[in-house]
Amino acid sequence: MTGNSSFQEWLKQHSEQFESVLGDILDSAQTIPNRLHEAMRYAAQGGGKRVRPLLVYAAGQLGDAKPEMLDCAAVAIECIHAYSLVHDDLPCMDNDDLRRGRPTVHKAFDEATALLVGDALQTRAFEILALADDSAQLRLQMIAALAAASGSRGMAGGQAIDLDSVGKKLDLADLKHMHALKTGALLSCAVQMGGIAAHLNVSQMDSLRGYSEALGLTFQIVDDVLDATADSQTLGKTAGKDAANDKPTYVTLMGLDYAQKQAQTLQAQAIGHLEGFGSEADPLRELALLVVNRGK
Repeated sequence: MTGNSSFQEWLKQHSEQFESVLGDILDSAQTIPNRLHEAMRYAAQGGGKRVRPLLVYAAGQLGDAKPEMLDCAAVAIECIHAYSLVHDDLPCMDNDDLRRGRPTVHKAFDEATALLVGDALQTRAFEILALADDSAQLRLQMIAALAAASGSRGMAGGQAIDLDSVGKKLDLADLKHMHALKTGALLSCAVQMGGIAAHLNVSQMDSLRGYSEALGLTFQIVDDVLDATADSQTLGKTAGKDAANDKPTYVTLMGLDYAQKQAQTLQAQAIGHLEGFGSEADPLRELALLVVNRGK
């Protein structure tokens, strides 16, 4: 892959591939219970950056991954991400009315349906991996990685810390730890799942771990910057929610200038971890640039 035009072609190809597979794997709205399946599709197919599925595909091309396995891993991790957004938007959590430029699930349907949508998308993710066409050992590795990244020592744990931190002062180390769980764990898992599917060795997986940890933190810092500087139309969700809810962020803790510079530094660190790979890692490099430049 050479040049941004080649990456744009890669991005278009894999984005379209993902959307097609996602539509095929999710139950149709005509499947009973109809309203639940309609709401699940509404939540999962509502657009978004699809960073996690794209990271799965990008890491998967570093080795000999089966395309079908990458498809399953990409859909599974996006189901987990979609469920987390549905629950995150509920009145008992962040209480938001807007997600990806349209009403959140509990507004478009109702709170009980939104709760069930999250539950069903979560379990569907693991069903997809369990039934994928690959070795039992590889599927088990995938399931274990996704479960760890999603649970109390990963995304859910980060959300718990986030809720408990409203109105409180966190130091930089605590803020990094919270976001390493809340945002970074699932992003890292996407890269890890691609690497597992590609049958990478221990050294290669360590390089991917360094890349994804830096990328996860970069992603959250950029989120904080955009929440403070962009409008709701640009974001596709309610702008300024963190400040309104008195949540600690990189911007409120360290200032906008620090946050923007730190994002650039972490982006360079992420790409630096890929030095041992050749041009096959170019999509991962380009995705790191995309994360920092989103919203521009």
